[in-house]
Amino acid sequence: MKHRIKLTLFVFLALSIGAISSAQSATTDDASTATALHVAIVGPQRSDANKARDKYRHPLETLTFFGIKPDMTVVEISPGTGWYTEILTPFLKDHGKLYEAVGGGAGAKTFEDKLKADPATYGQVIVTTLQPPTQTEIAPAGTADMVLTFRNVHDWLPRGTTQDYFKAFYRALKPGGVLGITDHRADPSQPQDPKAKNGYVRQDYMIQIAEQAGFKLAGTSEINANPKDPRNQPVWNLPPTLRQGDKDRDKYLAIGESDRMTLKFVKPN
Repeated sequence: MKHRIKLTLFVFLALSIGAISSAQSATTDDASTATALHVAIVGPQRSDANKARDKYRHPLETLTFFGIKPDMTVVEISPGTGWYTEILTPFLKDHGKLYEAVGGGAGAKTFEDKLKADPATYGQVIVTTLQPPTQTEIAPAGTADMVLTFRNVHDWLPRGTTQDYFKAFYRALKPGGVLGITDHRADPSQPQDPKAKNGYVRQDYMIQIAEQAGFKLAGTSEINANPKDPRNQPVWNLPPTLRQGDKDRDKYLAIGESDRMTLKFVKPN
């Protein structure tokens, strides 16, 4: 009997030590990831203009919420001028892999020129073409740990190709992979314009789009919320676009950038 009690206590102690060790390891990994993200965010590869927008876009908090790690394979969708690319590239450079899924037009050429101008920073970035419905292979199927799209979905709604994009995300991700979305959040008391003419999308509508593509909602965050945004004007009136020029400029600057939803989805195992 004493032998059994000692054996049980030994097993319990071993399991407890293992659990503590795992927790300590996870904490160390989280701290290491946070440090690496911080280094990328304050790095010299980022322009001062982009750094100035951190107070609205919260890159450290946003990427941490999505659960990014430096050894992941990540696909950034429609990177625009490369605001997030400047952060993702050095963060993933040594241990991970970064795909940039780029559309056509002048923006694609500008982005390509940006990468070519600094091969030391961007030489390992893999550029793919994303032009639904014909070109949708953003990465080899089932290889991506994470797909990220920042303020893009509202642009796809008028074209009627939104589900083509989400199907491409689903196809590229591994089972258990993460889809991270931020976008301008519409007033939930107003009906959703299916073409999002003012640039805003209701959060419940966005969740519905993702779930229709097979994703499961894993979490929401208010990291990028802005309660000052009345959401009753075209989003492009706000900074950084300030489409109205000097008209009501001070009013829009006082509001700041748009109220944004931050949503984390997973591809089921």
